[in-house]
Amino acid sequence: MTPPAAASAAAIRTDDQTTDPAAAGAAAADLQAPAPTGLPGSGDDDPDERTAADDPAAPGRTHASTSPTGARFTRPGGMFSSLRVRNYRYYFAGQVVSNTGTWMQRIAQDWLVLSLTGSPLAVGITTAMQFLPMLLLGLFGGVLADRMPKRRLLIYTQGAMGLLAAGLAVLTIGGVVTPYYVYAFALLLGLVTVVDNPTRQAFVSEMVGPKDLANAVSLNAANFQTARLVGPAVAGLLIAVVGSGWAFAVNALSFAAVIGGLLAMRESELRPTEPIAREKGQLREGLRYVKERPELFWPMVLAGFIGTFGFNFPTLLSGFAYDTFKVGAGQYGLLNTAMAVGSLAGALLAARRGVPRLRRLVVAALAFGSLEVVAAFAPDYWTFAVLLTLIGVFGLSFNTSVNSMLQLATDPAMRGRVMGLLVLVFTGGTPIGAPIVGWVTASYGPRLGLLACGLVSALAAGVVGLVLARSADLRVRFDLHPGRGGRVVAFVPRTITAAKSELAPAC
Repeated sequence: MTPPAAASAAAIRTDDQTTDPAAAGAAAADLQAPAPTGLPGSGDDDPDERTAADDPAAPGRTHASTSPTGARFTRPGGMFSSLRVRNYRYYFAGQVVSNTGTWMQRIAQDWLVLSLTGSPLAVGITTAMQFLPMLLLGLFGGVLADRMPKRRLLIYTQGAMGLLAAGLAVLTIGGVVTPYYVYAFALLLGLVTVVDNPTRQAFVSEMVGPKDLANAVSLNAANFQTARLVGPAVAGLLIAVVGSGWAFAVNALSFAAVIGGLLAMRESELRPTEPIAREKGQLREGLRYVKERPELFWPMVLAGFIGTFGFNFPTLLSGFAYDTFKVGAGQYGLLNTAMAVGSLAGALLAARRGVPRLRRLVVAALAFGSLEVVAAFAPDYWTFAVLLTLIGVFGLSFNTSVNSMLQLATDPAMRGRVMGLLVLVFTGGTPIGAPIVGWVTASYGPRLGLLACGLVSALAAGVVGLVLARSADLRVRFDLHPGRGGRVVAFVPRTITAAKSELAPAC
């Protein structure tokens, strides 16, 4: 799912209020500070505009969080705070339409391949064709995102996706489509996504700035999950009435909303990152940059394990529906809906939080894996559906936290490459993890398959959490009477030297 380690560490304070009187006073001041008052559409389009309460120099203020880019901000401004920004409102509105079209195409594409071949293997091949470019070329997409102006690059990639959807629509409506055409279009779409995905994620910070970045990332996820609920239903209706080709045509038209939103933005209100000049070794530079910063490297490792093994639900849910609980297609669809509802709830809850911390990342991953372990032993269908909703909440919480944390901790000139690497490890791991999980599920049953996925995810979260705590020289503090604003469980420095370390504040 972001400046140097020293800057990123300054973004977040520690929880050791008992040993740091200044931090304790800051916490009290934060509790008294009013939340920002701007509302979407109210004209408060400047995310960096400060009230007296936001001014760190104002009387009574002793603390303000600092973003890695140098901007100061205090408390989150509410669940929809980033929608105050005019440019982001245009982007968000376009994504509402486009994401719905994307989900329509996903359903229609799978149904088309299945109707042409009668083989679930062919559906798997189509999915692999779409994800394989990300596995092989994902890092190069991040390099391109750093080399070109992101808004212009997104106009190109979104336009290319629209043309691909239109081409597939023409072939399908014309009755000349074959499985090989679908494979080819899936591969081309994957190649465009290699560039589009890291560019789109890195562009968020150019629209809203560091203060509202975490909120905007969460709202993007909520946008996507809402489309996940609406798109398949609309696609099913279109397929039943007029055929799959028209679902592709609607998706092609939906890209006009995104491109229109990008063109309507005010360039003067963007925070563009200066594109880097083309040089040799920029890919290796990006990898070295992440490797040398533990606040980037270990969340990236955790995202790799969660993405590769934890998010293999298409294979697992079909196995639980047909083999374990022996229910029909309608109840199988309800399992997907339950997870989508949980994911939407997780995204909206994440939108209310402030700057993400490493501990939130680890806790969300640990809860996600633990719930998968519990769900593997669910005694009946409805218990399993409820647990899937909770899994969706924590899975989306992890996803949004890792995305916004990495962006906030990365130098803007490196952001495209870092996000490209995140997309690679989180999404590109699917072609690796899916066959392994599929083999375990086919050989030993879906319960053992989900159990294995949950254990790997929880174990990875535990190990990464311990490594980060050890690297920052932190200890766990338990306080059964934390008082107002305190925490029952908190990571605090072991020594004065540890309190001044670069990594400790980010935990």
